[in-house]
Amino acid sequence: MKPIQVGLLGLGTVGTGVVRIIEGHQEDLMSQVGSPIQVRKVLVKDMRKQRHLNIQPELMTEDASEVVFDPEIDVVVEVMGGIEPTKQLILDALEQGKHVVTANKDLMALHGPEILEKARANNCDVFYEASVAGGIPIIRTLMEGFSSDRIKKIMGIVNGTTNYILTKMSQEGAAYQDVLKEAQALGYAESDPTSDVEGLDAARKMAILATLGFHATVGLEDVVVKGISSISKEDIGYAKRLGYEMKLLGIAERQDDQISVVVQPTMVKTSHPLASVNGVFNAVYVYGEAVGETMFYGPGAGEMPTATSVVADLVAVVKNLRIGVNGKQGHHAYRTKKLKTDDQIHYKNFILLDVHDRAGVLARITQVFAEFGVSLESVVQQPNPNNPDAEIIIITHEASQASMRKVLDHFVSLDVIKEIKSAYRVEG
Repeated sequence: MKPIQVGLLGLGTVGTGVVRIIEGHQEDLMSQVGSPIQVRKVLVKDMRKQRHLNIQPELMTEDASEVVFDPEIDVVVEVMGGIEPTKQLILDALEQGKHVVTANKDLMALHGPEILEKARANNCDVFYEASVAGGIPIIRTLMEGFSSDRIKKIMGIVNGTTNYILTKMSQEGAAYQDVLKEAQALGYAESDPTSDVEGLDAARKMAILATLGFHATVGLEDVVVKGISSISKEDIGYAKRLGYEMKLLGIAERQDDQISVVVQPTMVKTSHPLASVNGVFNAVYVYGEAVGETMFYGPGAGEMPTATSVVADLVAVVKNLRIGVNGKQGHHAYRTKKLKTDDQIHYKNFILLDVHDRAGVLARITQVFAEFGVSLESVVQQPNPNNPDAEIIIITHEASQASMRKVLDHFVSLDVIKEIKSAYRVEG
């Protein structure tokens, strides 16, 4: 059979892994797709750069057009990242009738509908498994494994950097800034960690997962985002004492065709499987109407795990080529997006209050909850050795987001409360 020719946009960490798998697994790939897969051309930034990869110089180029417009190339694999010129290169490749595999979560979260529409118009495949959760095959699972089910909720740890930081804070009692510096030194966090620690990276991934799971186009602007930079080691300590672990969760829910998508620090009951996902690992928990609860766990980043997902997509493209169904199996967002209002979003809450230690304080606080229709699961008042007053820890039953916002707004003006120290969602 004629070899499948691959053009690679980018030869960084993931690109290097892709080349290694293609070259090192030829026998396995041949048995799956019935023909050799060959890397024909690779776009690099600097031809002179020393690389930990034995690649022939004539395969490399600094000119993207040599990849995108080469008539011999069947599939373009994009692992260069960024929005522009990456988006235009992918659109050009599709216009030339080339299939595309990408690991670019930013691009797919922001411009996925446009790219997928261009692919359909040209009978091309666009696969993007590696854009979410690295080596975990969650996208293919949502598209194929759950095709006969109706997904109610997707909840997961989809950013390894923040999970590493929160794990170290929990296990060692360390402060956020100290662990962040350590994560940067180890290469788990960028020199500018904003995208990770403020939840933006996770938000992009959750927009992709929600779009696939709920069959409606969910944009980044639809995701409510809060990061982990304000979490203190005291917050972590309180969570552990109450039987919870603190995790940055992405949560997408659907009820009566109305959806909500958030990324926020969440206290997860230690009995829940997500509570035991530590370090840089990722996990995605999926609730289906028919199947019930399932969880997918694995490395969320790294050269070989991510490259494995990329090459798996490449294999899928080639299989489609062999049977002539390219461009027929893409995701179709056939539902109209309907976002929940704050009155329709319900969850349990943890609140930590710094209060004046005098008679009647607790009664006034519980009265506010009652006024806005929020029932309480537990209330603990205790002295703080570092505070001459007292702290009150409250966990509510499920309450609407709108009601909780009214409660917290009222607390700001309540004279018996010195400070709302923390407020977090509770799951499990």
